[in-house]
Amino acid sequence: MEHNKQTEDRHPLEQGQVFLIDKPLGWTSFNVVSRVRNWAHRIVGRRVKTGHAGTLDPLATGLLIVCTGSFTKKIESYQAQVKEYTGTFVLGATTKSHDLESEVEEGGPLEGIDEARIREAAAHFTGDILQVPPVFSAVKVQGKRAYQYARASKELELEAKPIQIQEFEISRVALPEVDFRIVCSKGTYIRAMARDFGEYLGCGAYLSALRRTRIGNFHVAEAQQIDDFLHKKEGVTS
Repeated sequence: MEHNKQTEDRHPLEQGQVFLIDKPLGWTSFNVVSRVRNWAHRIVGRRVKTGHAGTLDPLATGLLIVCTGSFTKKIESYQAQVKEYTGTFVLGATTKSHDLESEVEEGGPLEGIDEARIREAAAHFTGDILQVPPVFSAVKVQGKRAYQYARASKELELEAKPIQIQEFEISRVALPEVDFRIVCSKGTYIRAMARDFGEYLGCGAYLSALRRTRIGNFHVAEAQQIDDFLHKKEGVTS
């Protein structure tokens, strides 16, 4: 009975809640979690365990699931669910990070690349495939993150990992830009998909925009902007 009483006395944020946040451009996922954690601390009066279910790069926007209290135990199960992204590849150029975090370099010509060829490439990458993570990623190699080696200009070969691309829809072709929608498994790097897509077409490509629109049954349409969330919830006390 005492254990139940202690549980009942805990604030709802400590008992566990899930919040859907539309991560802003330029923010890290940690920035969002930090703001929610500080907000929860102010309301409860003590530190509340807080975490997110799946990192988004700073240049990406969209759905971030933030869990508090006991619900942080659900993070792993949320991370394992399928994810949906929309975004834009730019063909005919590359970057070391495969997105706009690093300088754009000239790629190959776009001659002979048309909508039919682009759709054929998308079909090629649909299904169960192997993907090599980007060197600028948090993948661990011999106790260090891959990006630590990359930033030190050290050569690094990462092991290909199995992923599943359930859907790869091309929604707009306006060369050099190609808009897409991808539904994929845990562990998929859309930046790496841009790299591989460009290599397959022989012209190079990088990711210029990315938005996560869904994780499992959670949709970005249900998410709140972080400032709106903090403002609306500021008065919560129980």
